[in-house]
Amino acid sequence: MTKTAQSVWNNCLSFIKDNIQDQAYKTWFEPIQSVELNDNALSIQVPSKFFYEWLEEHYVKLLKVALTKELGPGAKLLYKIKMENTYGNKLPFTEQIPSYNRTAVKPQEVDVPIVNKNPELKNPFIIPGIRNLKIESQLNANYSFDNFLEGDSNRLARSAGMAVANKPGGTSFNPLLIFGGVGLGKTHLAHAIGVEIKDKYPEKTVLYISAEIFTQQYIDSVKKNTRNDFIHFYQLIDVLIIDDVQFLSGKSGTQDVFFHIFNHLHQNGKQVILTSDKAPVDMQDIEQRLLSRFKWGLSAELHQPDYETRISILKNILFRDGVEMPDEIVEYVAKNIKSNVRELEGAIISLIAQSSFNKREVTIELAKQVVEKFVKNVKREISIDYIQKIVSDYFQLDVETLQSKTRKRHVVQARQLAMFFAKKFTKASLANIGSQIGDRDHATVLHACKTVDNLVTTDKQFRKFVDDINKKLSL
Repeated sequence: MTKTAQSVWNNCLSFIKDNIQDQAYKTWFEPIQSVELNDNALSIQVPSKFFYEWLEEHYVKLLKVALTKELGPGAKLLYKIKMENTYGNKLPFTEQIPSYNRTAVKPQEVDVPIVNKNPELKNPFIIPGIRNLKIESQLNANYSFDNFLEGDSNRLARSAGMAVANKPGGTSFNPLLIFGGVGLGKTHLAHAIGVEIKDKYPEKTVLYISAEIFTQQYIDSVKKNTRNDFIHFYQLIDVLIIDDVQFLSGKSGTQDVFFHIFNHLHQNGKQVILTSDKAPVDMQDIEQRLLSRFKWGLSAELHQPDYETRISILKNILFRDGVEMPDEIVEYVAKNIKSNVRELEGAIISLIAQSSFNKREVTIELAKQVVEKFVKNVKREISIDYIQKIVSDYFQLDVETLQSKTRKRHVVQARQLAMFFAKKFTKASLANIGSQIGDRDHATVLHACKTVDNLVTTDKQFRKFVDDINKKLSL
């Protein structure tokens, strides 16, 4: 017998009715109508946006089980929401939104060991009064692997994240350090790993925290003389996710306490996940013993997304928000916003907002207007090759001489300036800069940057070199 939208939905309703109270069934499920069945995607029509939000918050797991029984593990649910008339037409129009299949991450309970010196262990997030602590994971359930699209730019990091989520603390990726430039998805991926672990291992205690808040909590614990309680609390965590770990730079006390927490977690088979805007080799003012531990597991870099990945990201955003847009407009946005995922999302959301708030049809002209205004606010990407050309031209050298092994003073200064501006204007690592400018190592680049900083304050002529080249690169 051929399945229809009505037959599938009727079977789902029979299952749902057996699993919830009659009043809830009458209120939230009787008003729903089935609309269409397309492959394994069932579309249902609900009366309002509030109705959709309530179902997603309270009944999404029940709906998922019912639909999976009917359509298999690849089943999808789409909501069509009746919208009031805003365009002067007589008929209402509908907005289509996919189900997220996600509920918020629930608070976690942890039993505190009685042997603790202080009978009330301090939780930095709440004031405890009982032994059984409720710990909010701080995870955002909307950041999942489902909406972290895979591409060449993130395949290693995403695959490693999936491996860790499947077996936290049981892989060689411990710690897992995810690093890369601004807006490339480090935080999203860190949350996705945590959310996936909570789905697979509800009994594990997962905690996401930024390094900045971790530092502030440590400072508060020192002021209140509860440093040991602070350490004991973090040693209870099964999966610790620390965002922007480079923020620990220069904070020796926080680094010291994190060192002890890290050692305890690692030795007891707990998982540590870190994010940073720099590779470990490029982190400055971080203790060597801590850096060596960052390198124990896997350091996975996120790169700028390629064109195909940008297209996939845009189409996923449009599908998520129930918006249809011509391919030529999606392609135009993808070609013109290249820097990072956050700016790409910002551009398409601005375009959707322009269209919906101003009741304008999405055209290529509107896309050009939105993207043009957006791109003006985005710092122009400058390559290391371009910097070498500008510096070489300024000193009347060719690029080959700049990259050569010669130790002539004016060439050495030009080379050091190229390294200095490459660090300033690009997101490349010190090792990457060194390899592109004469095949030097990261220590040479670091020395070059320090030399330029010193000469700027002591040598008037050298300061003019820096100002002139800076103006050329900033045009």
